[in-house]
Parts: sequence; C-alpha cells; structure tokens
Amino acid sequence: MGRDLDVIVIGGGPAGSTVAALLAEAGRRVRLLERERFPRFRIGESLMPATYWTFQRLGVLEKLEASRFVRKQSVQFFSGDGRGALPFYFPEFDPHPSSITFQVERSEFDQILLDNARDKGAEVEHGVNVTGVLTRGDHQVTGVRTVGSDGVSRELSAPVVVDASGQNALISRRFGLNRTDPKLQHCAFFTRFRGASRASGRDEGATLILHTRGGDSWFWYIPLPEDVVSVGVVGHIDHLLRGRVRHPQQVFDEEMERCPALQKLLGNAGQTGPVQAQRDFSYAASRIAGDGWVLAGDAFGFLDPIYSSGVFLALKGAELAADSILDAFRDSDFSGECLGRHGSVFIEGMESLRRLAYAYYDKSFSIRRFLGRHPECRDDLINLLVGNVFRRECTGIFEPMNRESPQDGYQPLRLPAETT
Repeated sequence: MGRDLDVIVIGGGPAGSTVAALLAEAGRRVRLLERERFPRFRIGESLMPATYWTFQRLGVLEKLEASRFVRKQSVQFFSGDGRGALPFYFPEFDPHPSSITFQVERSEFDQILLDNARDKGAEVEHGVNVTGVLTRGDHQVTGVRTVGSDGVSRELSAPVVVDASGQNALISRRFGLNRTDPKLQHCAFFTRFRGASRASGRDEGATLILHTRGGDSWFWYIPLPEDVVSVGVVGHIDHLLRGRVRHPQQVFDEEMERCPALQKLLGNAGQTGPVQAQRDFSYAASRIAGDGWVLAGDAFGFLDPIYSSGVFLALKGAELAADSILDAFRDSDFSGECLGRHGSVFIEGMESLRRLAYAYYDKSFSIRRFLGRHPECRDDLINLLVGNVFRRECTGIFEPMNRESPQDGYQPLRLPAETT
C-alpha cells in the first residue's frame, strides 16, 4: 500500500502540518498520519514575531488576523524582588507588521495549520498510530508501520518519511540519535487562571518572564483569550523535583510564594484546572536527515522555553526541510546528504537562541546590566528575541556576552559533515 505516495509525514503538529502543506502545494502526494484527534490541548502558546514569514508562505496570515488570539507586541522581564525591567517593544525596533505576533490557544492554532495542509492537498488521517519505520540496510527508511483506529496493522511506503512526531521522536529513538543538553535539564509545572491582572493597549498581550527569589526558577505569564492567562514555572530538576513531595500543585504553590510579582498579578484570580507537569529537557538529534528520512520540529530537537522559541523553530525547521525535500525530488536523490541540506542553516539559528538561553540561566548575568555596558548589542538582542536568526546577522552580541557570562565547557550543536 502507499507506493504512489511521495512523502509520509508522522505527526500533525506545527512542524508536520507545515511541511505537509508546502510539499502538497508543490504538487507532491503527501499523507500525514496523526495519532490524536484534533482539537487537543498543548502548551507553548506564545509565538515569536519571526513566525510571520512562515505564516505568510503558508497563506494563513489572514486566518490568524481574523482569530480571537491576543496580539503580542513585547516581552518584559521581572527580577526576583518583583521589579520589572523596561519592556522590549518589538514594533519600536521594526514597524513592519511582522513585529506583532500572537498568544495562541494551541488547540485552535494547530487546527488552523492542519486544516491548511489539508486544503493544499495533503491527505490527513487521524487516529493512526505509527508503531515503527520500515528500513533497508542499517539506516535507510522506506516507509512506516501503522495501526489504525480499527486496530488493523498496515504498512505504507514512500521515498521520503518526515518524522514530526514531537518528543516521541520515533526515528531518532530508533537509530539512537538523541543528545540531551547537559545544562538545560529543566521541567515545568503549569496551569491557567481566570480573572488575573491584564494590561491594556500595546501591553495587552505582553509575555512576562518573572524570576523567583534566588533565581532558581522563573514563571511565564501569557495572556490568552477570554480573560485566561497561562502560568507556568520552569527550573532545573534538581531544584523543582529532588527532595520534595512531588505533587504538582504543591511545587507550583511553593514557587509562587517566592515570586512576589506573580502574586500581585494573580491577586484573587481563580485557577481553572489542575497543575500539570512536563519535562523540558533541551536536546537535539545528532543527525537531521538520513537516507529516506528527515526530522522536523521536536522530533529533531527542543530548546528551553525561556524565549518562546518552540513553535518558531518547528515552523522554520519544517519550512527548510520542505525545500530540501523538493530539491531531492528534483534531483531524484533521497540520500541523507540531499535531504539534510538545510541542516547547517537550521543549526546555526537554533544555536544562537541556545547561547542566549545559557546566558539567561547564569545567575551572575543580567540583561539590564549587560546592555548598560554594551548598548551597541541592543539590536542584536532584540533580533534574537524576535527570532530574526534566519533573516539577519545577530551574532555580534556573543563575544561581549561570553566575556560577561563565560560558559566553560560549552559544546556547540553540530551535525555530521554529510548532512550539513
């Protein structure tokens, strides 16, 4: 079955729906296999402004503009004693429409992207669990093995399989490619509140990053539609888990007691659901592609949520992967070298955001103090916060940043030469 398919995509999240939409629009027969029924809950609601350019290419900007999603124009950081730094207003840096983005309800946002893939011609199947990949030799992938909602096992084959299965990382686990970041081993506890403090005007959709006393953890505060805010605490597993009673609500409450700025924001707000926990370990596979396969989104790698880069990297990585796949069909070359042509470009952008994350978790480093000493780095910093890592040169910040926050033993992300 499926010999007439060009591409099989595993997973219908932002990465899977993006690569499926672009390939189908280019005339390739694409089948996207999604285990869950949509809509379904996900965190990762805050977008980076640079997602605009992928949305434009996908043709979904009009739908997003017509949505109920809150507009995000800035990010603001708060110290552990509750003092807020001046917000970074993205439109002040660049008045282009791309400077304003969205705080999204992921169930609706992911549905928009998946519907777009279907509208462009991708075949979308829900309730299909991909249980394994079909291989030839040691590392060539020729298709997938599935179990449908009817319980029947099937095999599908195609010249290219895109793994966009999220942290399930089907192909990466199959070939033992996962590499966990030795420093960014964090976890998150999160929930939602209704009736919390909400700003107005251009601050209505601001993402707030709030340190706790001592700087061992931080909270996100993301305004969503219908008077709801998403609130979560992130910290190293040694701080949030070890030596504690591991009930999520208790961990969340204990950390909130150490965050005066958050207490003020929540006031008499009501929590709308239980606290949930999620491991936020940063990681990246040692390869981005191989013979007959490509990794996209969290199936390739995940970067700490401090700068809300998750959806952005998933979208951009999928867009770049789609271009490599189209080149592979043009050249009739489905080797890892061809399918991974975008690897070095993607890694370079991801690495820039990773270096900024490392500096953030250095307790001796202060963005406010750093910019006071190096005002010439402000544009680079805002480019990083916006996500302009694939559009503009913004690496000049790292030499002075490394002097302020030296990272002994820092290991940059690299891919094998044949996939770069």
